[in-house]
Amino acid sequence: MSDTVNRRGFLGASGAGLGYFFTAPALSAARMGRKPNETLHFAGIGVGGKGSSDIDQTANLGEIIAICDIDDTRLAEKASKWPSAKKFNDFRKLFDEVGQHIDAVVVSTPDHTHAWPSLRAIRMGKHVYTQKPLAHSVFEARLLREEAKKYKVCTQMGNQGSAHPGLRRAVELIQSGVIGPVREVHSWTNRPVWPQAPKIIARPDKADPVPNSVHWYEFLAGAPDRPYVDGVYHSFNWRGWWDFGTGAIGDMACHTANMPFRALKLEYPTGVVAESGLVNPETYPEWAHVTIDFPARGDMPAAKVHWYEGRKDGKLVLPPEELLAKVPKTRKDGDKMELSDSGCMLVGDKGILFSPNDYGADFVLLPEADFKQVTNRTQPERLPKNADGGDQGMKNEWVEAIKAGKPELAYSNFDIAGLLTETFLLGNVAIKSGKRLEWDGPNCKITNDVAANHLINPAYRKGWEISR
Repeated sequence: MSDTVNRRGFLGASGAGLGYFFTAPALSAARMGRKPNETLHFAGIGVGGKGSSDIDQTANLGEIIAICDIDDTRLAEKASKWPSAKKFNDFRKLFDEVGQHIDAVVVSTPDHTHAWPSLRAIRMGKHVYTQKPLAHSVFEARLLREEAKKYKVCTQMGNQGSAHPGLRRAVELIQSGVIGPVREVHSWTNRPVWPQAPKIIARPDKADPVPNSVHWYEFLAGAPDRPYVDGVYHSFNWRGWWDFGTGAIGDMACHTANMPFRALKLEYPTGVVAESGLVNPETYPEWAHVTIDFPARGDMPAAKVHWYEGRKDGKLVLPPEELLAKVPKTRKDGDKMELSDSGCMLVGDKGILFSPNDYGADFVLLPEADFKQVTNRTQPERLPKNADGGDQGMKNEWVEAIKAGKPELAYSNFDIAGLLTETFLLGNVAIKSGKRLEWDGPNCKITNDVAANHLINPAYRKGWEISR
């Protein structure tokens, strides 16, 4: 992958922004390992939708000194809570004007604008919490992972199941070998629950006036130019469009496949292939089945990870019937057990771990008669004190890492979150290419279809480029 612009281009034309890049890391280094009673100063970028709860939870742990959103209505709502916080519609200006006063940034924007502010913050030596999926492209996820490690900042991706004791207990059990070597994983979701193919396969052939409260070009950021259309992109339906969202796999794999990815210590895959509904240039297909191949790791065997999304002929795309048939109707304790329309299965030589949960936080070992002495209700040994099973726990743990000066304390730090994100975004690349792709993970490139590598690092609109 070649650089698209130099570092000055990434930081923007502002001299102030360039100055912060060279001076802020030293400032941040002095702030690593903060005293427990010191107040952290936060900026919130994207404070509506999921960003609303993200910044509210972060406010419990420090002071909000800057907020940014492309929608003035959402911005005003948060400004009423923190009237002293400086308001912005463009996150580039936020960094230029108040960057030196910020300790950490929370990024909760649409997927296509996750990487830009996250990377700018990292290169300024700021700690970063970014909503899932970490990035919009494989290249962005890789770059965020590399840069977070380089600048030694504390990071966390917002896949809240990571803070749940049940997920951590499942990871612990799988790694203890309770169901034997695992060679097969199945994860599925009922998404999409937003408009995309087959309902929408082309851009609307009209343009509506941009509402006075919406800053449309700040919403577009690096995405290709297009007119505003009421209700089509902003404020939620962007998820189904290639240019803005990451589809169902981007939205949910960081949740549903998170537990098996961790439990099996998965690293770079060697290949990925997908079958799907008809692919069009604008929106994700109505259904897909992605298969990702992983090599052996230590004493763990090679594994195939299957991902299922959407509906085919009106029915959810799910794992094979013979596998689903292994789930009993009731649990051994008498509780009803439902297959669910979102979950995962890890198939081992000695049994199956089944989770009927978006996050892998609730699970059962099958067949239950073989695992009478094993409980999923026991607390994992390595459960951090602030892991409460939800979003607030994720922020607590992130801030704990910041104050201790130990990035590894955050369970979903970018080192693992970047790898998780890039792996499943490869699924989108396979969907779009329509071919089996052989993957060279260390060099971040497809080896058997050179032309498909442009999908690893798509082009940006001028002025919004991201580079090494």
